Amino acid sequence: MNIVVGITGGIAAYKAVGVVRALVRAGHDVHVVATEKALRFVGRPTLEAISRNLVHSDLYEGVAEVRHVAIGQAADLIVVAPATANTIAKIAAGHADDLLGNTILASTAPLVVAPAMHTEMWRNPATVSNIATLRARGIHVVGPASGQLTGADSGPGRMSEPDDIVAAALSLVGPRDLAGLRVLVTAGGTREPLDPVRFIGNRSSGRQGVAIARAAATRGADVVLVVANIEDGVLDADPVGLDVRHVSTTAELRDAALAEAQTADVVVMAAAVADYRPETVAEGKIKKETQGDVFDLRLVRNPDILRELTAARRPGQTIIGFAAETELDPVKLLELGRAKAARKGVDLLVLNRVGWAEGFGTPSNDIVVLTGGGDRVTEASGSKSDVADRILDLIPPPRPTPSE
Repeated sequence: MNIVVGITGGIAAYKAVGVVRALVRAGHDVHVVATEKALRFVGRPTLEAISRNLVHSDLYEGVAEVRHVAIGQAADLIVVAPATANTIAKIAAGHADDLLGNTILASTAPLVVAPAMHTEMWRNPATVSNIATLRARGIHVVGPASGQLTGADSGPGRMSEPDDIVAAALSLVGPRDLAGLRVLVTAGGTREPLDPVRFIGNRSSGRQGVAIARAAATRGADVVLVVANIEDGVLDADPVGLDVRHVSTTAELRDAALAEAQTADVVVMAAAVADYRPETVAEGKIKKETQGDVFDLRLVRNPDILRELTAARRPGQTIIGFAAETELDPVKLLELGRAKAARKGVDLLVLNRVGWAEGFGTPSNDIVVLTGGGDRVTEASGSKSDVADRILDLIPPPRPTPSE
């Protein structure tokens, strides 16, 4: 596809390089239209090297070929990332005082904007009104996420991550091979409270599960995402194409997963679930003064959610489990995966190694997928978005509806 990436003058412009790179790696012809202020944050040579095309910024260049409208006319998709408060206002008002504004007005292609600004600007009534105007016109808004902003500020307004923007954008024009399927995905890590202020948890960021949910929605599936506890910024405040349910403990995740699985064609249990929980939960904060130098903690086993799901599997339902192991030996790692696949009764098991610096909390993943019988189906490594698509490639296509 011919994709235009509009880059505007905000500090988040450096993240637009990742958007361009991801689109190029996906095989698309990417043309960058940058405002003059954007080029003060990211250099033209960088954008040209990554996009493999000349960067356009001047409204008065290429006049003979009517470039100020030709770029928009040729576009199959336009993505503006970052979209500053000023740019959003200009798009809402239909201004065309620069090349990007002309490109947008001259195009009938789907338009995606990824806002990036300080929290006060995002919440300003003018911006709220402008965003509502864009959405009313069918313009797709991705994010913003909540997280670290420029300087010491933090809150809603952070530009969504490049992979998330690309997934949302391509969902508008990409293959819809999962259309007709209802997919349940769990993500994040469960937390088991000790008292009102402490809990037992794990280091799962939720990135892989969220990436799978986004990729499934991109490919046309009706997606329910049950989120336990995830890192800030992993999931947009207003995720495109996802029905999100928030939980915290294993018991809450179990209730949500069992309920949603009743109507799901595919279940992907990517959440990192606590195997044990405290036998008792203190009503008030546990004090070290009353516990002494040694604090004995008694744990009880949590329900095996994945095994319950496979035991209650509906005919034709596909259930995919995950196994995160710290085993370093590849042969022994596979043995652990095969044993778990058989024990859990899954159709597919995604096996990956985790450790202090791999798997959890990282932007990439390295997996092996096994069948329930232990056969190796595929391997994948790369960004969690890329890995998500490789996993979804293994899902059987929707069955045609019998004609009446």
